[in-house]
Amino acid sequence: MSTPIFDSVRVAAIQATPVILDADATIEKTVALLSEAAADHVQLAVFPETFVSLYPTGGWGHQAARFDGFDEMWERLWHSSVEVPGPAIDRLVAACAELDIHCAIGINERELERPGSLYNTIVLLGPSGVLWKHRKLMPTMHERLFHGIGAGDDLDVADTPAGRVGGLICWENRMPLARHEIYRKGVQVWIAPTADDSDGWVATIRHIAIESGAFVISAAQYIPRSAFPDDFPIALPDEDVLGRGGSAIVDPRNGAIIAGPLYDAEGMVAADIDLKHGLHAKRWFDSVGHYSAPAALSGAVSSSRSHEVGPED
Repeated sequence: MSTPIFDSVRVAAIQATPVILDADATIEKTVALLSEAAADHVQLAVFPETFVSLYPTGGWGHQAARFDGFDEMWERLWHSSVEVPGPAIDRLVAACAELDIHCAIGINERELERPGSLYNTIVLLGPSGVLWKHRKLMPTMHERLFHGIGAGDDLDVADTPAGRVGGLICWENRMPLARHEIYRKGVQVWIAPTADDSDGWVATIRHIAIESGAFVISAAQYIPRSAFPDDFPIALPDEDVLGRGGSAIVDPRNGAIIAGPLYDAEGMVAADIDLKHGLHAKRWFDSVGHYSAPAALSGAVSSSRSHEVGPED
C-alpha cells in the first residue's frame, strides 16, 4: 500500500440506463460516458449496480421464484453478463488508458469455465487494468434468485490518483462488520453503486461518510420502462419508471451532500473533492482509531459471542 494522497480531485457518479440485456452495446455506451466525464476532467467515474447490463429489480424479478417459465430470462441474462478478466473488461480498460481516467462499474459477472451462477460484482478499472474486484456479500431479497453469495475475501481498497478507493454494493453498505473491514484499510473515497432510490438510502450514505471519514460516491440506477426491449421475456409492472436514481456525492466532515441527488433522468453528478477533508474529519472522529475503544469493545464482543453459543450447544 502506497502513501495516501491528500489532493483535490474530481469525481463523478454516472446515472445512466444500460442497454438492457445487451452487454456489448452497454459497454460502448459506458465508453461514451467515460469520454464525456474525461472531458469534464473527472478522474474517477462510478457507474451503478449491475450496470452491465441489467438489474433484476423487485418489480419483475420476484417471478424468478417459479421453477418453470423463467429459463429464457435466465439464459438471456447469462449471455448478457461478463467475465473478469474478459473482452468487455479489456474494452473498458483500453478506454481508461486512452482517456486517463479510472472507472468503477457494476456488472453481472459470470464464469465461462463453470457456466452457472452469476454474481453481483463491482470492478475498479484504470489505465493499467483491473485494480480491484468485489462480489456482493449477500444479495438482497429477490436478488438471491439471480446472484450467488460473495466469499468476503475481497473487502479491500486500491490506491489510485483519485485517492484510496473502496466500498460496498447497495444494501451490503448496511453491514457494520463489512464496513469496518474497509475502514481499517484507510479508505478515502467510498464507492456505493446501488439500485435503491429511497430517502433511506440517502441517509445511509450520509452516515457512512461520517463514520468512515471518506467521501462517498453513490451511483444509482435510472430505469424507465421504455428502456426494456419489446421482446423482454418477463411481464413488467405497470409503472413508467422502475428506478428513479438518486446519485449523490457526500462530504465526510458533516455528511453534507455536495452534489446531487439526481432523480428521474440520466446525467452525471460531479464534484471537486479535497481529500484533506477526510483527514480533518478523522481528527474529530476516527472509527478505527482514537474512537474505536478496542480494549473495551473486544471484551463486549467476546462476551456476546459466548452467550450465542454455549457448552450445551
